[in-house]
Order: sequence, then C-alpha cells, then structure tokens
Amino acid sequence: MPHRRRPRGLALPLLGLTPFAAYVVLFLAIPTALAVATGFFTKGGAPTLDNVVGLFTPTVLGTFVSSAWISALTAVLGAVIGALVCYALLGLPEEGVIRRTVEAGSSVLAQFGGIMLAFAFIATIGVQGVLTVWLKGIGVDIFADGVWIYQVPGLIPVYLYFQVPLMVITFLPAMEGLKVQWAEANATLGGTRLGYWTRIAAPVLAPSFAGTLLLLFANAFSSYATAAALISQGAQIVPLQIRSALRSETVLGRENMAGALALGMVVVMVVVMSLYSVLQRRTSRWQR
Repeated sequence: MPHRRRPRGLALPLLGLTPFAAYVVLFLAIPTALAVATGFFTKGGAPTLDNVVGLFTPTVLGTFVSSAWISALTAVLGAVIGALVCYALLGLPEEGVIRRTVEAGSSVLAQFGGIMLAFAFIATIGVQGVLTVWLKGIGVDIFADGVWIYQVPGLIPVYLYFQVPLMVITFLPAMEGLKVQWAEANATLGGTRLGYWTRIAAPVLAPSFAGTLLLLFANAFSSYATAAALISQGAQIVPLQIRSALRSETVLGRENMAGALALGMVVVMVVVMSLYSVLQRRTSRWQR
C-alpha cells in the first residue's frame, strides 16, 4: 500500500499569528478604515466629495508642503549624520564597549519622543531653557530673530534627535553586509580606498540608503505627539491640521475634513512605504 504524505500542518503557525493579527485589525486596520471613510461622508451620513476637494485648498496644500519639507529636511540630515556614525562604528570592535553602547543607545533614542522629548527641548533651549539662559549670559541670544522653537523650524532639532538614531539602527546592518573580499579584491587590483567607496560600496549601499531615507521621511511625516506638545498654536503640519479639524470642523467650512486629511496622509505613506519595500528587496540581495 503506497505511503501517503501527510499534509503539513498550518494550524499551529496560524494560531501563533492570531494575537498579532488581532492587534493589527483592532488598532490599525479598523481605525484607519474608519478615519478614511469619514472623509467621504457628511456629518449627517450622506456621501460627498466636498471633503476630498478641500484637500486642494491653499490652506491644506500649504500644510502638506510644510509637513513634506520638514520631513524631507530632517530625513536627509538624519540620514547623512547617521551614515557617518555608522561608518565610524565600523572601525570599532564589534563587541567593544563603545560600539555596543552606541547601538543600544540608538535603539532607545529612536523610540524616545512625544511629550517627554518636547519637554526636554523646552527645558534645554526654550525661552527660559538652561542652555538659552546660559548663552544669554555670554551675549548670545538664539531667539534674537524670533522664538522659532515653537514653530515648524523648531521641529528640526527635535526630529533629528530620533532620526539620527533610527538611521544608525537601520543602516548599520547594510554597512556590515559589505564583504571584506570586495575591499581586498579592490586593493589587489590597485584600487584606492576612495575608489572602493565610490565604485563598489556606494552602489551596493545606495538602495539601502535610499530606502532608509524614505523610512525617515515617513517617520517624521507621521509624527504627532512631539509636534503637538511643542507647537501649541496653529496647525502648521498635517497631523496638527487633523487635530484642528477634529476640534472645530467649522474652521475649514467642511464636515469630516479630518477624515479627508487622514486619507491624504495615508496616500503619502502608502507611496513612500511602497518605494521603501521595493528598495529593501533590492538591498536584501546583497545581504544574503
């Protein structure tokens, strides 16, 4: 009698994914669907496109532009600074104290944000911050041209606080994936160190760098709590514009405008993260 192959059991692995799947559905999928769906209805429940049309008003477009440039700027600065930190770490022993401390610290600081981060910056470089008062004592007034810390430019140093560590923990594995044999082959053939980084390492790292740059952009674009605590007046970026729409929808003259703004953010994030996924697949080929 022929031996029948027993089908591979999938019940147990699927059962193990149940808690995570439930979490994603309850706290990500359903809230996102509800937020986006409300943008296509009036307050009375009738279908409408007025809220979506409202995304193209000068006020809302200006908000998206502000969010885009602050996210792009902090992403580029964070990526460059973080890449330099990764390059420096490669020269240290993998199990050394300094390298392990920087990696551990980056993992913690990349997740440090919200009200506590805003308070830390206010206490340090706010109008009456410790560093601000000390600098005034030596004749340097960082707010001579205006109190920029409570406006969109004030988000630049705050966002860099967690953008640089995020770059370190995401880009360092790609730099560690550079094979020693490539550098040895380059040296054997008479290549220079500069030539190795520009002709070999840079093309290999380019997809990973670009992908991480997109990740940093998405991280800044979706940040809310830190900006909400730091910028108390106005709605200068998209997350704060959604807050304003939820508190007083009559300001924009449209009902459920918050849902339409959420839809705009979702579209931006889907595009960015799709590009990130494509670049990550290209990067994985060099890390095998």
